[in-house]
Amino acid sequence: MQHAKHMERQDRESNVTVEGLSLPHRNLVLVVDDDPGMLRGVQRLLRQHAYEPVPFSSAQAFKSHTDFEKAVCVILDINLNDGSGIDLRHRLKADGVSVPVIYITGNEDPAVREAAVASGCIAFLTKPFSVQDLIEPLNSVGRHPNSGDAL
Repeated sequence: MQHAKHMERQDRESNVTVEGLSLPHRNLVLVVDDDPGMLRGVQRLLRQHAYEPVPFSSAQAFKSHTDFEKAVCVILDINLNDGSGIDLRHRLKADGVSVPVIYITGNEDPAVREAAVASGCIAFLTKPFSVQDLIEPLNSVGRHPNSGDAL
């Protein structure tokens, strides 16, 4: 059984270059958060659920990323020190990138939630959030390939 799992993992892996590093492609999830603790925690959680996180600690770092084809999803913090996750989402759409987005935020303002949902997302999570709240929408992306523009 262990061998079968290893073979399955090998079958779905390929090499991807991200910011000069060669990474195996295992359900890549791009994560943008300027809180180092949150970024580490989300990365650890994603790895535990067979996703390969690609972290970005700022809006500026994320803006320089251009390879979205192999990304399953982008997890965006809304209130970044150097920008807005909602603005990053609008930029992705303007660039023709249709990758699904999950927002995470500590901001409970209904107007922020409304703007986030209007921008198109598969989930809007208020920190702190549960493992299930994050993993369920990620798992649903594989079953619903056009889910990037609906909540």
